[in-house]
Amino acid sequence: MTNPVTFTLRESGHFFAFSLDALRSVLRRPWQVREFIQQAWFISSVSILPAALVSIPFGAVIALQLGSLTQQLGAQSFTGAASVLAVVREAGPIVTALIISGAGGSAICADLGARRIREELDAMQVLGIDPIQRLVVPRVIAAMLVGLLLNGLVSVVGVSGGYLFNVILQHGTPGAYIASFQALGQLPDLLVGEFKALVFGAVAALVASYKGMTAKGGPKGVGDAVNQSVVITFMLLFALNFVITAVYFQIVPQKGS
Repeated sequence: MTNPVTFTLRESGHFFAFSLDALRSVLRRPWQVREFIQQAWFISSVSILPAALVSIPFGAVIALQLGSLTQQLGAQSFTGAASVLAVVREAGPIVTALIISGAGGSAICADLGARRIREELDAMQVLGIDPIQRLVVPRVIAAMLVGLLLNGLVSVVGVSGGYLFNVILQHGTPGAYIASFQALGQLPDLLVGEFKALVFGAVAALVASYKGMTAKGGPKGVGDAVNQSVVITFMLLFALNFVITAVYFQIVPQKGS
């Protein structure tokens, strides 16, 4: 029986090598423009509506929780800043990554896994075609682009939902909500959110591609690979989010502090 620690370390090493091969192949020609456009369209088509619908309650819950907290502390004027920063810096990229991983990533893993068990990937290698360059790279770049754009949509919808819930349900002042964000928010807050979405999209596509291309055991193995890819992606995303946020707070001085 395989030692779980040894298996985890071996799989981590294989995934790291796979990721390096994929990133190195990004600059190699020929570029698969058509495949990239198809994958970007597919990922966006399955992600836009769920992301928009999920971001509304996310923004509303954050606004309601922070609104109640600021009322207890007597700092209602900072509700807008706290809500918007929470959505733009944290909730937006996380929601974007989870949707891309759950919707787009699972489809990528299933597609590549089906190609693996049908031995299409082996046939491509026999013909001298690199499956990583031909299939993985367009999917990774497409997931990064869609994550970048989708994060903007999620942030706008989440902030709008939080604004409406704060003003309507908690009787907040619209002017104070906006003014507090202008007083404490800054451009790097938006940039770090977009950077997170870019990295999270790449990680989701890389994990899905790796698990799909290493799937074994027929259709059941493909289903297991899809489940594993989603779980592993979620774990990596939360760990990366913590690291990026910690580094951001060390590098960028916060406004008003």
